[in-house]
Amino acid sequence: MDEVFDVAIIGMGPGGEVAADRLLTGGKKVIAFESELIGGECAYWACIPSKTVLRGPEVKLEAARTAGVGASELNWEQARDYRDYMARNLDDSAQLAGYIQRGAQVVRGRASIAGPGRVRANGQEYLAHHIIIATGTEPVIPDFPGVGDITAWSNREVYTLTELPTSVAIVGASAVALETASFLTGFGVEVTLINRSDRLLRREEPEVSALAEKYVRELGVTVLAHTSVVGGKRGHLGESELELSNGTSLKVDAVIFATGRTPRTGELDAARAGATLDGRGNVRIDEHCWAAEGLWAIGDVTGVMPFTHVAKYQGRVVADCILGADRIASYDGIPRVVFANPEIAAVGLTREQAESRGINAASIHVNLPETLARPWTYEQEPRGDLGILVDRHRRVLLGAWAVAPLAGEWIHQASLAIRGELSLEVLRDSVAQFPSYNEAYLVALDRLGSAEGI
Repeated sequence: MDEVFDVAIIGMGPGGEVAADRLLTGGKKVIAFESELIGGECAYWACIPSKTVLRGPEVKLEAARTAGVGASELNWEQARDYRDYMARNLDDSAQLAGYIQRGAQVVRGRASIAGPGRVRANGQEYLAHHIIIATGTEPVIPDFPGVGDITAWSNREVYTLTELPTSVAIVGASAVALETASFLTGFGVEVTLINRSDRLLRREEPEVSALAEKYVRELGVTVLAHTSVVGGKRGHLGESELELSNGTSLKVDAVIFATGRTPRTGELDAARAGATLDGRGNVRIDEHCWAAEGLWAIGDVTGVMPFTHVAKYQGRVVADCILGADRIASYDGIPRVVFANPEIAAVGLTREQAESRGINAASIHVNLPETLARPWTYEQEPRGDLGILVDRHRRVLLGAWAVAPLAGEWIHQASLAIRGELSLEVLRDSVAQFPSYNEAYLVALDRLGSAEGI
């Protein structure tokens, strides 16, 4: 008789790993399929290496802005070596051994679904009571005349660089685009950001977009708005030459595309197990991350929110459901962070989203150096802004954003307030450490109360 596993996990990125760990701890018999490296995109080509190499330029700028600190110098070779250490030198043998030691079976190779409870890989079929799809996404490179003639990079090429280029063009205006621009500019690369829209981070508040562009320009990045690439070719000296929609051309060593990602479902055959895909190829799921009988999906492949922390959260939800709990996933109050300089963080709804839902909302924008001590103790020529959005009727926080040092850390107060539906009265009665950036919430709430009577 064929061996039957409790759970088969297709894709061992952050979500798959969290699910596997929880299920193994719960005593389940697990088989995992991974076509690349255990740990996925985040561990080797995205979150971990990118935040590692961003830290050096961040510290250099902090040193320049801090009273009494001398000039600091960056060393690309040392930063590169530490990045490779943090990305495990693209070696997952320790992770593989760990799962085997815990009793999991790991199959190397691309897997597909052969039917309900059936997974096929390397010409062999495996049976499981539950299947978790955690295959993630892959970068989209837009098609235009000459795209095959230029040096085109995605995040994978950028965050495995051994030698830095002299100049690059980054196509896109997303978090990936801004972080990559901050990293490369910090190490002396000439960066041009090509944005077909009128502003960066278009899904965030207009104030956030304006501040993001202001600060990225201060780093030395050239920003071209309302511009797109319409053609490309290889130059006489081997450079990539781009023809732009504004009638100009641009010569760079490489072109980095931060133009979105697409779910890895094309060869998965998820429909054989009863799954349905949306128009973009994402696996449709319910509030339990359930896709069909015995079939679940987590992470970017669901199209819910393309963040590592959401994939890990969904992994916990699915594992708990398989272990017998009736757990429901909620996406209220999940933070969104761009590790630029300064950091950009947001959570909850924007004004436009609140309006589209018919919510009577009020907002306020506070400049932090004008109201707090902490920005001044943190740096000379301090920076920082906070915005909050409040439901007038329910008297709770709907959304918040911050562009300031360490914003990715202190945005979590707003995240918890939204997720827990804490009343404005409770928030106003909180006591913030002095001096801290968290005090900004009290200032914003008091000002909003004075202005709106909320």
